[in-house]
Amino acid sequence: MALSHAPELRRKHRRTRLRTLGFLSPWLVGFSVFFAYPLIATVYFSFMHYNQIKEPTFVGLRNWTYVLTQMPLFGPALWNTLWLVVVMVALRVVFGLGIGMLITKIKTGVGLFRTAFYVPYLAPPVAATVAFVFLLSPGSGPVNEILSAVGIESPPTWFNDPAWAKPSLVMLSLWGIGDLMVIFMAALLDVPKEQYEAAELDGAGAWARFRYVTWPSITPIVMFAVVTGVVQTMQYYTQALVAGKLASGISVGPGTVIQPGYPDHATLTVPQLVYSLGFQNFNTGAACVLSLVLFAIAMAVTTLLMRKRAGLLSAED
Repeated sequence: MALSHAPELRRKHRRTRLRTLGFLSPWLVGFSVFFAYPLIATVYFSFMHYNQIKEPTFVGLRNWTYVLTQMPLFGPALWNTLWLVVVMVALRVVFGLGIGMLITKIKTGVGLFRTAFYVPYLAPPVAATVAFVFLLSPGSGPVNEILSAVGIESPPTWFNDPAWAKPSLVMLSLWGIGDLMVIFMAALLDVPKEQYEAAELDGAGAWARFRYVTWPSITPIVMFAVVTGVVQTMQYYTQALVAGKLASGISVGPGTVIQPGYPDHATLTVPQLVYSLGFQNFNTGAACVLSLVLFAIAMAVTTLLMRKRAGLLSAED
């Protein structure tokens, strides 16, 4: 009797597998087209000499040796990228959490403050960068005029100074903190009020309430903000490139090729170097090596953060 039902059971299992595969097919197609194939192609071209015109030729580890040991701009670009990851992500999380906590405590004018902090985030990256570079312009920017008016005789030259260029980019990112502000506001408003009331009855102060009530509740959101911030900052490209070009004062026209990183390679990031190598110098193999190095670093940092002991989640979560 069992043998007579075996073909029907196999057909049922086959239909179940096909139905499951059908539901998974959109993800499988997207994963294959937008992740698996580009990653495999990047690995392949990293061992090839390819100028996007002639057929690629195998060169072994020559591209890797050039990028890791001979490329003069690899070190500054990697340092700038990691500096932005550490400083920018940390300050954005702290600043976004602080603004979110401040707005949740305000009794009147909440909508006005929330709009004021969120509107800069809606500006396109290029437009926001252009406006910010104008505000910090050493010669005619209103920020330096205000600093001079209050008695600061030698205000910073911001994007024209290698020492101030990266901090200026961090200030630009804090100007558009609206996305994290909204996320943290939602997380803070979701903390049960009963826990705050119980903590107050036990005599807990403001810091104790934040440490033992607020922080455990919002830790997953903080980790989400850190991980997504690291991934986004590893791909930091547009703002640094536009700010450098505007601060340099060089007019950009048809056919103009400007090397990124002004001033003195202080705003040069790895994604800019990838674009410069691959699409301006047509050195696709070296650009693929840089992409793989950036991918490996991003994966390592993300994996470290996702671990319960090394990341932001406690073992109880």
